[in-house]
Amino acid sequence: MSIYRISGLLLVAALSLGAGKPAPAPVHANWNATIALTPGGGHLLGNPAAPVKLVEYISYTCPHCAHFEVQADGALRVGYIAPGKVSVEVRHMLRDPIDLTVAMLTNCGPPSKFFLNHAAFMRSQSTWIQPLVSVTPAQQQRWGSGDPVTRRRHIATDFHLYQIIATRGYDRITADRCLADQAMAERLAKQAEAGSALGVDSTPSFLLNELLLTGTSDWRSLAPQIDARL
Repeated sequence: MSIYRISGLLLVAALSLGAGKPAPAPVHANWNATIALTPGGGHLLGNPAAPVKLVEYISYTCPHCAHFEVQADGALRVGYIAPGKVSVEVRHMLRDPIDLTVAMLTNCGPPSKFFLNHAAFMRSQSTWIQPLVSVTPAQQQRWGSGDPVTRRRHIATDFHLYQIIATRGYDRITADRCLADQAMAERLAKQAEAGSALGVDSTPSFLLNELLLTGTSDWRSLAPQIDARL
């Protein structure tokens, strides 16, 4: 028997032995680590081709937004984002100069850092927002007068925002550079204006597959509406 004939028989045998074995499980993307900047300047987490697309309009000075972050983040990541069924995009609504200052810090750096920056400020909101409870005339003057960059730096100092962003690996020079980014400030303002044009008039507000939801401001009311679209 020729060597070619033997080799052919061995190949057939090898294929036959492997025929009964299950194919290797497909390798899935880590959707909880998949982050992209959208054309409108929002940050999208998860599968860009997910059948359900959730957009959150948030404000950093809104207590209901902070509550939603705590209630929904784990459930969304485990049950909806991880299997690629839902993507989540965060967009900004700006209610005041404090809101803008925090938004500029969460948007500081590459898109990959955004969601953990976002969580750091949302989850500590009840602590850093305390100066609003006992604001002095001098503080109001610092936050509302002078050039925009100086005002934002005063806000970051008085609300201890520098300390929070430092826990995310940002030094003071980097944070100040972002607070001085007027192009970023204008992009965030345009994002908020676009939200208002869609009919967003409160926070948090949600879009599901481009439909603005009414009467929905917490996870308990949002979750069934997501499930109905899956």
